[in-house]
Amino acid sequence: MRWGLSPLMGGCPAIMNPVLTSADLQDIAPGGELVLAPGTLVTALARDEAAQRGISLRVSAAEKTTNDGGEAVAPAGPLIVAAPPAPVAVPTSADAFIRAVTEEVIAYLSRSRCLQFASGRGALESLDHDGRAGERDASDERLAVGAVAALIDHTLLKPDATHSEIDRLCHEAVEFGFATVCVNPWYVPLAARLLRGTAVKVCTVVGFPLGATLPKIKAHEAEEAIKLGAQEIDVVQNVGALKSGQNERVEIDLRGVVEISHQAGAICKVILETVLLSREEKVRGALLAKRAGADFVKTSTGFSSGGATVEDVALLRETVGGEMGIKASGGIRNLDDLRAMVTAGATRIGTSSGVKIVQQFRGSAGLAAPARSSGGDPPAGE
Repeated sequence: MRWGLSPLMGGCPAIMNPVLTSADLQDIAPGGELVLAPGTLVTALARDEAAQRGISLRVSAAEKTTNDGGEAVAPAGPLIVAAPPAPVAVPTSADAFIRAVTEEVIAYLSRSRCLQFASGRGALESLDHDGRAGERDASDERLAVGAVAALIDHTLLKPDATHSEIDRLCHEAVEFGFATVCVNPWYVPLAARLLRGTAVKVCTVVGFPLGATLPKIKAHEAEEAIKLGAQEIDVVQNVGALKSGQNERVEIDLRGVVEISHQAGAICKVILETVLLSREEKVRGALLAKRAGADFVKTSTGFSSGGATVEDVALLRETVGGEMGIKASGGIRNLDDLRAMVTAGATRIGTSSGVKIVQQFRGSAGLAAPARSSGGDPPAGE
């Protein structure tokens, strides 16, 4: 428990931590009140639960302003009280897995084959936990394969990636229908040329992989990458600043990249590097990314000491609610890994094993693999 009774606050429970989560509300009676210190960050799930149980969240500062929803907030602190998000249940079945895939496909990619898949009940629905397929229409199966592929950022970020490897990456992305190819900025022009006229987008990284680049450099890097053809930007949060409690600087750092991305119609994802963060830092980092206007939070660069975990993805979904995408990346090597991440709340998967994952799904669905011009996965990048 991270709150206590404060005589200075009229005996009301008072939060003593910079982040309020749903766990902090467990011992608050319905209709009760919780006093927040200035600067407290509030997760979307905590805000939703407080609203459902009639718990009032009040800022202790004497001087207050109101946000767009008319709620009191402390003017000096980055208090985030999000509107109640759409209900986000932690899926536990194949049905839930399908719904997560379908929502991502409809809301973001909007491809015709995915809309067709979403209009009925597709192949994934009748897969049990062992991945076995029942009797299904072959056209539905192909649509389901497309929906799974459309979750994937086909990734190659290793420093020694060659021209021919990027060429192959792009051809595979078109062949399998991946959402994007994710490449280093140097290869953005090549990828943009190879993918011109296709549905596959070009994603690149900024401030990669440490996040310690100066804010103006990050913004300029994003701007130049977009000019060269990037349509999605994955920017690394300043991990050191976050761990030092410099919330305002973290937000400003991210906002510069987000604004440049959005001005050009590009998507912006914020990489947290969760393996280096405590639980509180993961929550705070995700909320600052949300406050900066990012479209996604992303778990990992794939270049640190660990990658995505189911627990981290679930925590991020609890934190940002249903209003942002979540990209799981780092160590996702097979269909079981993808299924676990989507079940936990991921709406995008960064992996260098996309071809293998789709082939595994084809096998589980009883579909023959198409003829390939080249075999195997590209070298690992995420």
